[in-house]
Amino acid sequence: KIGFYSNSVKIPIQDELAKKLGELSGYSDYNLFLCNSGAEANENALKLASFHTGRKKIITFSKAFHGRTSLTVAATDNKSIAAPINETDNIIFLPFNDETAIENTMNDSICAVMIEGIQGVGGVQVPTDSFLQKIRLLCEKYNAVFILDEVQSGYGRSGKFFSHQFSGIKPDIITTAKGMGNGFPIGGVLISPKFAQKHHMMGTTFGGNHLACAAAIAVLDVIKSEKLMVNAKGIGDYMIAVLKKITGVKEVRGRGLMIGVELEFPCEQIRHELIFRHKIFTGSSSNKNTLRLLPPLTLSKEEAEIFLHAFASVMKKNLVR
Repeated sequence: KIGFYSNSVKIPIQDELAKKLGELSGYSDYNLFLCNSGAEANENALKLASFHTGRKKIITFSKAFHGRTSLTVAATDNKSIAAPINETDNIIFLPFNDETAIENTMNDSICAVMIEGIQGVGGVQVPTDSFLQKIRLLCEKYNAVFILDEVQSGYGRSGKFFSHQFSGIKPDIITTAKGMGNGFPIGGVLISPKFAQKHHMMGTTFGGNHLACAAAIAVLDVIKSEKLMVNAKGIGDYMIAVLKKITGVKEVRGRGLMIGVELEFPCEQIRHELIFRHKIFTGSSSNKNTLRLLPPLTLSKEEAEIFLHAFASVMKKNLVR
């Protein structure tokens, strides 16, 4: 018996994962391509879109982050992490949540529009429902591919399985990773049935291996059995409400347990004191005043209170200075 080969050979555990993911996410009619990371998922999504349309031009948005590999880093709005070899004139960056800008830019040359379900590195910026609905309509009008990057905002973190589901739209391609394996390297591309399947168009040696699939299945089972999407929404709503009342906080953005806290001053010292004094890690973003909160979906109210108390204490101390 061959223990493992590559995704050239379909194995039963891949089918089991695809079925469970489809059922829990509401995309049971979509096909699943398995890979190893979010960047790899996004690379394959863009490649598939170009195969499908025969076009090259991609629209992404200000402060977007889609990965650090070849085309994904070109589609990321951060020149400091892009090498000269990544430069291309096929990426068009538009202002985030600007319906007029995308309406004026869309035409028959556009291959795809790629957007995050919630911008993470960009400072936890949430696309409006009307903005996502506008993109959906324009992609249909011009036969472009609508790609939703749910690598950071997906897998229940927002309170729904995918954050874009709040808007009622269905993209053509959805990318996922991060929470998909709960620390184990795995990524996935959910693909609309309107895309014709063709052998060898996409491939990877280790994508969809047995261990990765077993980890991903276990994650889905726990999300469902422990009602983690309900928990993410409940605890997230509570944290957002409390955070908004803390002096020195300018704005709180996000959904569920993907929260951005924008301060009235740079957050570097706050993050430093939280980690070294309270052993609480928080994330940074491209906005130096915004810290990112992405706690486990299992977070309890008691654990949330520990963070909120520590954060309020550190904020008070720094405001007195």
